[in-house]
Amino acid sequence: MTKNSTSSTDSNWTGMVPVDDTALAVTDTGGPGIPVVYLNGQFATQGYWRRVIAELGPDYRHITYDERARGKSQRSADYSFETAIRDVDAVLTARGADRPLLVGWSYGAFVGAHWASRNPDRAVGAVLVDGAFPYDWLDEAMEQRIRKLFKRLSWFMPLLRPTGLTPRMTAAQQAESNIEVGRISRERELCPVLDNITVPTRYVVASGTSFGSRGNEQERIRTSLDAVTARNPNIRISAKVASNHGAILRKDFRAIAAAVRETAVAHDKQRSSSR
Repeated sequence: MTKNSTSSTDSNWTGMVPVDDTALAVTDTGGPGIPVVYLNGQFATQGYWRRVIAELGPDYRHITYDERARGKSQRSADYSFETAIRDVDAVLTARGADRPLLVGWSYGAFVGAHWASRNPDRAVGAVLVDGAFPYDWLDEAMEQRIRKLFKRLSWFMPLLRPTGLTPRMTAAQQAESNIEVGRISRERELCPVLDNITVPTRYVVASGTSFGSRGNEQERIRTSLDAVTARNPNIRISAKVASNHGAILRKDFRAIAAAVRETAVAHDKQRSSSR
């Protein structure tokens, strides 16, 4: 298996990484293995990855962090998607790591796809977990539905913040972030990103619904991958699992870990064939 070509820490490190007007809570297990950077769901925290990390074990260098205003990270004036992509670089630089294998779930899958597409010489590969599907699901009616949903939830969000279950963002900020995902999901926006990926990329796809979806809406969205994999041989579906969107990291962590190993092997093969 490929070893990390950059410097690595020998032991576990946990701390805050200053970025712009905020600071991100980061954990780095250290070690000489491939640095695996875990990209969280939109309002999730780094703790969601513990089962995947345990399954992969010490052969990999695991780097997790909380996005702005999530978990233990501080608030910011900027919660945009472009900032989320730049924060990947900030964490890599702070930890002296490069050539990562990115693993992103939901919102994090979009971040991972964009970063891998923009940095083909730096990425080992990407594992995209039930996210980054090119599908036009956002229209004006859906925008209003999202804003109303978060407005209804706003009254009890402050009660959950001490538990870490909700971000330190306003309901309006969360709604706008969700709407932004709809915009970057559009076929005309996301397909060029995915078509441009030249590193091994594997999807792990859930079944059933996600929060806020209706009927078979989520399954229709997932079928958009068929055209992507037909066009780009670097992208494959590693597994379609039984659990739904919200439970996939908890119930199907073995499938995600297997996709990480598969991606690392594919990278080694790709590198050998190019020599």
